[in-house]
Amino acid sequence: MDGPIAVINAGSSTLKFSLLNGEKRLLGALLDRLGSGAANGACARLRDAQGASLFQGPIPAHTHEEALDWLFDWLARNDGGFKPAAVGHRVVHGGDSLTRPARVTDEVIGQIEALIPLAPLHQPHNLAPIRLLAAKFPDLPQVACFDTAFHATQSAVERRFALPREYEAAGIRRYGFHGLSYEYIASRLPEIDPAAAEGRTIVCHLGNGASLCAIRAGRSVATTMSFTALDGIPMGTRCGAIDPGVLLHLMGQPGMDTGTLSDLLYKRSGLLGLSGLSGDMRDLLASDRPEAAEAVEYFCYRIAREIGSLSAALGGLDALIFTAGIGEHAAPVRARICELSAWLGVAIDPAADRILHTPESAVHVLVVPTDEEAMIARHVRHILELTQGSPQSL
Repeated sequence: MDGPIAVINAGSSTLKFSLLNGEKRLLGALLDRLGSGAANGACARLRDAQGASLFQGPIPAHTHEEALDWLFDWLARNDGGFKPAAVGHRVVHGGDSLTRPARVTDEVIGQIEALIPLAPLHQPHNLAPIRLLAAKFPDLPQVACFDTAFHATQSAVERRFALPREYEAAGIRRYGFHGLSYEYIASRLPEIDPAAAEGRTIVCHLGNGASLCAIRAGRSVATTMSFTALDGIPMGTRCGAIDPGVLLHLMGQPGMDTGTLSDLLYKRSGLLGLSGLSGDMRDLLASDRPEAAEAVEYFCYRIAREIGSLSAALGGLDALIFTAGIGEHAAPVRARICELSAWLGVAIDPAADRILHTPESAVHVLVVPTDEEAMIARHVRHILELTQGSPQSL
């Protein structure tokens, strides 16, 4: 298949766009502050293959569709138009039926729509660019790649909640997220550390959204996120695991309806709630406020506890991988997590950059940059090679 692949990753208030030739980026764009609640209006940042700025500033858009229209117009004026061979989309939830990347058809769109109740903050935004491109470029192949799919290999015991069986039948189970990131890391390990690739590895995807995944021989065994992306470790503004009794208690308080509770758990908790300062780890590490230090310590402590839990799920630990914004760049956070995990035989050189473990460490410790867009582009090429020439229903 000739031509570059476009990759679209639509969040609740952002839209990331990449144009890739193989795994080399030709262009990257971040369209930010989308949605009716954005006080300052939308803005965009575009960079070329070398990372040089092509555009930065406000744009006349409020919705994801308007932002994409602006981007297509900009490309037409400055880059000869929007002419990829195909488009890949990150879709947060694939449920139990969409457990591998799929070429977009009417049926697939219907399946994604049916999962909106399981991911109401993400799924509609993932669908918006798919529909827009289907209308503007009806002959352009599109492929949906699901963040839950990598975790479909987990056992029934791992995925089940201790609820009556009819709730599981209705879709209430652990799904896990950040799967495209974990899949990319798993695909890199054979060339970086073959023993880790075949062994028992925990990957720490630490960013504004954060989770851990236990991987054995390239397959997901367990992960910290579950039915939603709230579960597991604390994040920038999300609470992580919490006693359900706390939620029942809060629901009984005056003025605490489901919308207010959702806002509390998703947007006002985590590092932001603990510190009262910021949900950004860079701000917390630079601060001399004791609340900032306490938030960082809590973050590291909960991750170390989950490493212990996931090590039990794996039956031991051979490698520990750090990735994503905090995992790749916050050395003090990595060092503290490894210090708290020393009982597992983890020993690192805090000054090291990529290969962190010392010769006496029983566990290999690595920093491996993730690339979800490259993983999506791989899936797009593979799917189109399999379905070349088949009709597309849109």
